[in-house]
Amino acid sequence: MITLVLTKVPVGLRGHLTKWLMEVSAGVFVGHTSSRIRDELWDITCEGLEGGQAIMIFSSRNEQGFEIRNAGHRWRPIDIDGFVALRRPPANDLTSTPVKSVMPRASRYRRLQQRRQ
Repeated sequence: MITLVLTKVPVGLRGHLTKWLMEVSAGVFVGHTSSRIRDELWDITCEGLEGGQAIMIFSSRNEQGFEIRNAGHRWRPIDIDGFVALRRPPANDLTSTPVKSVMPRASRYRRLQQRRQ
């Protein structure tokens, strides 16, 4: 079983993945393929990201029952004695691109005007 979550990727990549997997929600693909097809789909996904993010979770014979791969994502999988966890970067990490504010421009403008007074 494969679950592939894509964020900010070209439409063509999503269209190509629908040949092999079912898109159950925008950018979320689920399916069951062989390991060879899974690896090929991951290679195609990594090549076509163009600045987007991808996380693939698939069945595996280990303690957790699954493995994680990611590309373009800030959270990194780390192995802790056979247990895979996702490490979130620290809040003061300046190496990555800053997250854009979700506040509308008009609200930001008003806030700046209030601070100047």
